[in-house]
Amino acid sequence: MATKTSELTRERTRSAWIFLAPTLIVLLLVAGWPLGRTIWFSFTDATLENIGESTYNMVGLQNYFGKYGVFNLDAVEGFWKTDWGMAIRNTFSFAIVSVVLETVLGVIFALVLNANFKGRAFVRAAVLVPWAIPTIVSAKMWAWIMNDQFGVMNALLRSAGIIDHNIAWTADPAYALWSVVLVDVWKTTPFMALLTLAALQMLPTDCYEAAHVDGIHPVRVFFKVTLPLIWPALMVAVIFRLLDALRVFDIIYVMTSNSVDTISMSGFVRREIVDNNYVGYGSAASTVLFLIIAACTLLYLKLSRVDLGGKK
Repeated sequence: MATKTSELTRERTRSAWIFLAPTLIVLLLVAGWPLGRTIWFSFTDATLENIGESTYNMVGLQNYFGKYGVFNLDAVEGFWKTDWGMAIRNTFSFAIVSVVLETVLGVIFALVLNANFKGRAFVRAAVLVPWAIPTIVSAKMWAWIMNDQFGVMNALLRSAGIIDHNIAWTADPAYALWSVVLVDVWKTTPFMALLTLAALQMLPTDCYEAAHVDGIHPVRVFFKVTLPLIWPALMVAVIFRLLDALRVFDIIYVMTSNSVDTISMSGFVRREIVDNNYVGYGSAASTVLFLIIAACTLLYLKLSRVDLGGKK
């Protein structure tokens, strides 16, 4: 019996690999090949002019640890003052704050939308509108709203007596990054709410009926029953959102013109490759970005003990 079970397991494994093979091949071509080329260029002095002619030279780790590398060992004390250091700091600040706010607000909205009230279907559809709007459109719309000369936000805040002068929300270094965070929270919170709502609707009702009969406070029921049950699904949603936040580019570029005060790691890579024509250096920064995102994802999965297969 054990031998038959082992043979059946091996047969299922072989079948699974056969069915997965086409997908893996496509992923290798679509993602693996560009990633490999990027890593290769990170060890060269390639530019946009010679990248097609293959006349570039191998420079080893100069793009990483050289005098002008992304990790300049000669300027360790001032690393966080460099553009790359600021890009790392801005990206993590943006990712942590936005994901935390979106998760908390998404859970709150999901709990509200999960309740039974008149007009619930309309409210559910309305909540999804910000998420349905393309990011570029949202960023441009909010850039006009936050404009320091004719923006609606300054006019409303001044009429309410909250501010006494117009504020350059997307140009002032003190407000620019947090203005982008605000817009991202407005746009992406519906995504978190939708995934959380899907998890809430899969929960059994008998435990809630028992809690109601026992007179347990709803807040206690949420932390003791609801949150543990939706935790795996919620953590998967957070992982996907964290990946998006760490590679953010479009919303920052549109709203703040990719200024040094708000530049992200993806924006830094784009600037070095496209604007400054440093393909090798930009590829090194892109490789580091990939490694940072991969490390953060693995660390998060380890700490949260989430299995993407559905187990915890």
